[in-house]
Amino acid sequence: MSIQRLKTGLAVVLLTIACEARALAAGGEVVIGNLDDLSGVYSDDGGPGSVEAMNMAVADVGAMVLGRKVSTLVADHQNKPDIGASKFREWADQKGLSMMIVGANTGVSIAMSKIAAARKIPLIIIGAVGASLTNEDCTAYSVHYVVDTTALANGTASAVLKAGGKTWFYLMADYAFGAQLQSAAAKVVEAQGGKNLGAVRVPLSSPDFSSFLLQAQSSGAQVLGLANAGDDFTNSLKAAREFGLTRTMRPAALLVFINNIHSLGLETAQGLYLTTSWYWDLNDDTRAFARRFFGKMKTQPTMTQAGTYSATLTYLKAVKAAGTTDSDKVMAELRRAAIHDMFTRGGYIRADGVMIHDMYVMQVKSPAESKYPWDYYKVVSVMPGSEAFGPITGRCPLAPK
Repeated sequence: MSIQRLKTGLAVVLLTIACEARALAAGGEVVIGNLDDLSGVYSDDGGPGSVEAMNMAVADVGAMVLGRKVSTLVADHQNKPDIGASKFREWADQKGLSMMIVGANTGVSIAMSKIAAARKIPLIIIGAVGASLTNEDCTAYSVHYVVDTTALANGTASAVLKAGGKTWFYLMADYAFGAQLQSAAAKVVEAQGGKNLGAVRVPLSSPDFSSFLLQAQSSGAQVLGLANAGDDFTNSLKAAREFGLTRTMRPAALLVFINNIHSLGLETAQGLYLTTSWYWDLNDDTRAFARRFFGKMKTQPTMTQAGTYSATLTYLKAVKAAGTTDSDKVMAELRRAAIHDMFTRGGYIRADGVMIHDMYVMQVKSPAESKYPWDYYKVVSVMPGSEAFGPITGRCPLAPK
């Protein structure tokens, strides 16, 4: 048998497996996948907590929709785009995948968005924040649900500028997320009359920040812009404080989660400005969800964990409203319906795929201001979604400017 005939036969077998998996999904279970950093630098921001939030949402609908069982698949993408893309293809072709949730890492999410478009499977992006996901990397099947670099910069950079921080130097994670977050903040700084004095790329999970902090110190900038996240954020801020840098430079936390503040402690984190899409102590609905989550995880939920719960419910509601798991019909329903739940009131998915909702500029309380456990934030301002996420740029071909 020729090599070409072997290749053709293999292609037919793979296509048959994929068709059988999708046929099973069409009349069998509704399968929700969740790929996230479950063990690395971002695992506390989403990770196992996001998996639990997804499971809570599935349980809240009785693990059934349209008379069909809702089941879940979970794996660790290890912050590697090739692993994320490979697992997505595997679940799509062999497990009857109906919808995919992806947690942290912009690079992983970009790789997975290509699979979503090719396999025509809805992808809801939770923890990755790179705004390219709703610009040049947008697809008809991806939704950017929780936050992006545009909203983070519009909130935090503006707040620090108003507080007097006019000159900036950045430590940025050395991949797509860090570059996009630094670029977004730099644009806000320039637009509001500040100056960007430099930036240095820092490898993911760096064990030593001293050389990078020396570069920041020598720049003479007033603000240390931290365009990183997770353990890298907490470790870089701790190192800056130990280095004495925070006595002469104001740290700007461009992406921070409540678990990071808990790890740092208020003595270290007090006064930080940050931007978040959700906070456990905002209102009765957020507190009710937080009580349930805390009972299971013994920690308050982050915005990505709350967003995972909301996104899972939003998808299942869309399936019910559409009367099918057909991806095109479900995506149409997702773009049509307003989102009202414990995460947002009146949120909606714009033509470029970003979910528009209010964002909150917060300042971390001092130890004296905090009155009870996890009482960490005070609201500085509420940014309407249109202000936070900005106008459609025209870089997404699905949504011309």
